[in-house]
Amino acid sequence: MQVVVINVIRRTSVVVIGAGQAGLSAAYHLQRRGFASEFVVLDADAQPGGAWQHRWASLRMDTVNGIFDLPGMPRPEVDQHESSSSAIPRYFAAYERAFDLPILRPVRVRRVDDTPGGELLVDTDHGQWLTRALINATGTWTNPVRPQYPGSALFQGRQLHTHDYVDAAEFAGQRVAIVGGGISAVQLLEEISRVATTFWYTRREPVFIDEFRPEHEGRATIAKVIADVEAGRPSSSVVSYTGLGWTDYARAAHERGALVRRPMFTEMTTSGVRETDGTRIELDAVLWATGFRAALAHLEPLHLRGPLGGIPMSGTQVAADPRIHLIGYGPSQSTVGANRAGRAAVAALRRTITPESIHVPDTIGYRTPRPHAPA
Repeated sequence: MQVVVINVIRRTSVVVIGAGQAGLSAAYHLQRRGFASEFVVLDADAQPGGAWQHRWASLRMDTVNGIFDLPGMPRPEVDQHESSSSAIPRYFAAYERAFDLPILRPVRVRRVDDTPGGELLVDTDHGQWLTRALINATGTWTNPVRPQYPGSALFQGRQLHTHDYVDAAEFAGQRVAIVGGGISAVQLLEEISRVATTFWYTRREPVFIDEFRPEHEGRATIAKVIADVEAGRPSSSVVSYTGLGWTDYARAAHERGALVRRPMFTEMTTSGVRETDGTRIELDAVLWATGFRAALAHLEPLHLRGPLGGIPMSGTQVAADPRIHLIGYGPSQSTVGANRAGRAAVAALRRTITPESIHVPDTIGYRTPRPHAPA
């Protein structure tokens, strides 16, 4: 693994933040649209794989939502029973090596500021970068939604988020509440209910659909998400737009009687929760499968949010600052959407930045060799 040491301000044309599906797609297209020596990818993880390397081991390739090939390199055949947390990072690592992408890791971006000269200053835990444009591909994994519920501080059992989940075996023989109405909630409910007594809580009655047709429901969903993002409204979870599909794991939970939704409890107690009718449920653990939000805290100094709480967008560009592109965000959260967004962002930058006319000087007295992805 490469050790990154950056002690001075560096200049480049484009900084990409994040090396998941969206970031790798952007890097591929930057390399092929004239920016080959004029961009860098900063990734907070020590190894390739994006958020996939952190997923729970039981999330196998046959249970994840559709994973699309990265541009220019088809995904190899894998055992469908292999964990996605090993198969996908292996593919990403091979991709980084194949295209010799300029990825520096682990580098954590702390904040991005404007400068009087019109450049963006990217401050990291390994130095600073001045750049003319920024492609943000930080996803959501590092920003889990952890609700503060009445009485949550009193509960003496275990509380964890999907982000922290490892394996169902740790709940064997316990009484576990699973909170959330999304895909992950149903997946975890199905497997935990095999070894524990489970209680499924959601704020709204879940809506299951018999069939999701991409040519109909898919297009309509994307149109809704785009409308929200362009208007500056925070985009919601995918399930809030599409409903839940009758996947194999949903049917399995239903057949075993585990897929029984309970209205959201009103408060937590020292030993469990109190339901709307006053019933007290004793619990050993509460798993908050309550989703994630876009990890954009490092962009807060730029004041990009509009009055509705979201960041108004035009395609991949931030409407208020076209130097900044958000990919893997809003309508491009899916893997195929992330691929397309990476290409679109680079195409837009190519219209505003002419790579051949730019001379990007090294900082005086300091030269960094072209970085390589770890083997």
